[in-house]
Formats: sequence, C-alpha cells, structure tokens
Amino acid sequence: AGSFQDAGVIQHAYNLNFPLHTVPASSAQCLAWSAFSVSSPAVVLETAEDRPEAVVVRLYEAHGSTVDAWLQTSLPIKEAMLCDLLERPAARGYLPLEQRGVRLSFTPFRVLSVLLVLRQ
Repeated sequence: AGSFQDAGVIQHAYNLNFPLHTVPASSAQCLAWSAFSVSSPAVVLETAEDRPEAVVVRLYEAHGSTVDAWLQTSLPIKEAMLCDLLERPAARGYLPLEQRGVRLSFTPFRVLSVLLVLRQ
C-alpha cells in the first residue's frame, strides 16, 4: 500500500538480491558494529571500495527527491572530498567533517562518490 518509498521497495530488493551470509565465529560475544550509516532512507549507499589509506563510498538518491543526508562512519577519517567516477578528487570538492558526519546534498537520482582519507 502507498508509494514505493513508503513500502521500502528498494531495501526489500537489496535484501532479496544480496542476502546476508552467516560466517561461523567463536562463541565470544561481539558488539554490533556498522562501518557506515546514512541519515535518509532516500539515499542508498551502494558500495565502499578500499584503497591504500582511503575508502571510496558511492551513494545515490533513489526516491526522485532533493534531500540532504548525513554520511556517518566509525572509521578514523582525516578528510573527505567528492570525487568523480574514476575516483579523482573533484575541484572544490572538499567536504567538512562535522559532529554528525559528512553532509551530502542530492538532487533526484544523483550519484555521488566520496573519497574518505583515513588517519594513520
């Protein structure tokens, strides 16, 4: 019932196409942990790719809306910048690190790539 946004169709599609896989572990209790979170359900974090001393995160706006979203991470980030699809830093692409994370602005269906440089 309602719109595809209200029904969570995108999340259900990801759950169907990319099911979680269990991995045997020791009996020790592990705390829940997530490397990334995004504040808006309209923004999908599609992939995060490792590079030496950095991570490239690719996100897109999936609801056809204009939205600001916060990208948060538990990784030790030194700096963040927008980059192109070839992962080259964009001119004037520097993103300030704030208490809530990195603020990103999306227009309908926009794809953003963010280069996160890690502290050593």
